[in-house]
Amino acid sequence: MQDMESDFEKYLIGKNINPQLFKEKEPARFKEFEQLFAQMHPKSFTAQKLYLINKIRRMYQLKK
Repeated sequence: MQDMESDFEKYLIGKNINPQLFKEKEPARFKEFEQLFAQMHPKSFTAQKLYLINKIRRMYQLKK
């Protein structure tokens, strides 16, 4: 049972990205981003991946 959200999943939710959909559709990229996120400050991660985060947000937008 995986009710606990990781810090990366919480970050994605904060960026209006559906983490489950992203993980399901692009598991390799999700894992790569999750590993990078664990190694740096969230602001550094955002600065480094801003273009890709915006693209991913459009593809996997979190429905409220």
